[in-house]
Amino acid sequence: QVQLVESGGGLVQPGGSLRLSCEASGSIKSINDMGWYRQAPGEQRELVARLSSGGSTNYADSVKGRCTISSDTAKNTVYLQMNSLKPEDTAVYYCNVNARVAPGNIRKNYWGQGTQVTVSS
Repeated sequence: QVQLVESGGGLVQPGGSLRLSCEASGSIKSINDMGWYRQAPGEQRELVARLSSGGSTNYADSVKGRCTISSDTAKNTVYLQMNSLKPEDTAVYYCNVNARVAPGNIRKNYWGQGTQVTVSS
């Protein structure tokens, strides 16, 4: 089994910054890619940023230039640095990890519990 623990959400004023963290633990053999998604009230969950095991990144157009995804492979942790935050960034942010897990080296997809980000003055 794999657990994802997210942290770093909160209330921030427009123009401010937040850093989200997500640590994966459990029967992980290797991580294929990690990412962050968000869901605002009444909206569908959408991709914010994704990082492959090879280091390639993919960002939503709405956050390009303002957000940076990174990871610490030794800690199985993925980060999302968010700068110049806007009220429209308000949402629950979810960590997603695609990994090969024991037993059997099966490839599975996991979601974190979500962390609230609120951008408001």
